[in-house]
Amino acid sequence: MIRYRAFTKRYGSHAAVDSLSLEVARGEVVALLGPNGSGKTTTLKAAAGLIRPTSGAVELGDPYRPAALAPARDVLSFLPQKVSFPEALTGAEVVEFYRKLRGAPVERVAKVLRFASLNGAGERAVGTYSGGMLQRLGLAVALLPEAPAFLLDEPTAALDPDGLCAFYGVVERARQDGRAVLFTSHHLGDVERLADRFAVLVGGRLAASLTATELKDRLSERGVMRLRLAERPEGLLSHVKQAAPFATWSGDELIVPGPAALRPRVLDLVRGLGVEVRGLTAEEGRLDALYRELVAEAPAGEHA
Repeated sequence: MIRYRAFTKRYGSHAAVDSLSLEVARGEVVALLGPNGSGKTTTLKAAAGLIRPTSGAVELGDPYRPAALAPARDVLSFLPQKVSFPEALTGAEVVEFYRKLRGAPVERVAKVLRFASLNGAGERAVGTYSGGMLQRLGLAVALLPEAPAFLLDEPTAALDPDGLCAFYGVVERARQDGRAVLFTSHHLGDVERLADRFAVLVGGRLAASLTATELKDRLSERGVMRLRLAERPEGLLSHVKQAAPFATWSGDELIVPGPAALRPRVLDLVRGLGVEVRGLTAEEGRLDALYRELVAEAPAGEHA
């Protein structure tokens, strides 16, 4: 539904996005990650038809059409990073305006207003709304047309817990309905919970693309088990290193990095030497740490 083929966007000598190839299929939710200035918003705007490629192509739909063409935009709903509506209009008037613009059925207005939890404020002027309420109104507008593809730029920014729960439900339903969702976020908890695939942009280039399974494996590899032992017998560490090469001592704790699968073997080795285990904790790798690694691994200067 959404496809980038060697998409490049330059502003003078600066490449905001460089040779990006990425595809989002029906029923797939893809998170686009990256530091500030990495090209995420440019990437979404290109699919929304708001900017045109310097080279390469951005296409939408089934069959694919160039994103700049009106038939391609008909299949798309776009939520920009910062929403702005006329402050004198009420929330309900804003939704009704966009309903007519997109040709959505009348009954969609009540549905999206309920999602946005604006029932009590729908008749109030937008100028009186808080930042979180504006974000909810923007999401309500984006949901109006029930489009086959969603582009969402920082959709969870400023949402309160109720708004987040409602948004999670929207993404799950979109996946079940076979829609394509491409979104950006700096909230890695949202990303880990929602996405089927994770694409990391650094300096306008694709630094990594991981499926949910691949991400789980990468995080598992970065897990750590900590064993608090009654003693530190000579030779224990070298014995453990046969199974876990990066094991090390920290005070009276034996630190064992690596996936959960190797932990039972390490425990058997320790107990086999007759060493008493007085405490054990284990934690899996964190997405934020992996993200920082991927950014650091990009070629020098790309994320300066």
